Amino acid sequence: MHRFRAEAASRGLPAEEVEEWIRAAVPGTFFTQGGDGPLVARIGGDPVLPEGAPDPCHPLIARVDCALIPQGATGLPLPSAGHLLFFADLELGLHGPMRDAVCHVPAGTPAAVRPVETGYGPFEPQDMRTMWHHLSPPMPESFAEARWDSPDDEEYELAEELESAWTHVGGSWPTWTFALGAHPLVLNDDPLLLARDESETGDAATDTGDWALLATWRCGEQVRELDSRVVSWMIRRQDLASLRFDRVYGHIDRA
Repeated sequence: MHRFRAEAASRGLPAEEVEEWIRAAVPGTFFTQGGDGPLVARIGGDPVLPEGAPDPCHPLIARVDCALIPQGATGLPLPSAGHLLFFADLELGLHGPMRDAVCHVPAGTPAAVRPVETGYGPFEPQDMRTMWHHLSPPMPESFAEARWDSPDDEEYELAEELESAWTHVGGSWPTWTFALGAHPLVLNDDPLLLARDESETGDAATDTGDWALLATWRCGEQVRELDSRVVSWMIRRQDLASLRFDRVYGHIDRA
């Protein structure tokens, strides 16, 4: 934060907006292939499902070992043990409630690998043994639109300058494949804003709750037929704390 403030000051950026940018940053945990640490997450493969659980309708995207995620690293009330399984209908442009998109398998639950036939996959398994944590700011356009009513060109440019200063002092990070928490990766529409807006105008217009980004998957070259899609899973914090994964909101996009 000190380096960012100093860099922003050297560029003549307004101190008030620098502090607003810092306040907008949220924790995130990021995963990629390689490394020699414990197997904290795996992308693709067949799901490991509890006995008697129904077959999923969609392909497995990721399986995360909750016990290996440090408390507070994501800023989310994640389960402290067991595994989280993430599934997705990968039809481009799809967004909305996805009742069967996330499954929590408690620690000690009898479970076994189960091959499942879906429209895609199973994708080639990728072990994620490299994990890191850092604060994630919003994307510049999202910051500007949350900060100002009908931002003008100068305000959008200021948001981009703030991002540039942040990136300049933030160090070099690997290219990540999967993430928990953080801000959305916005390609066309902000998926978190879509979840909030639709919860305010839909059947459940009351109790919109505190929506948060649960996870993001960046589909890379290993799945060429998906054309670099990005899948986002959103959830209300109180639903996450209660393990109400039937209330997840999903979003699929691409550049």
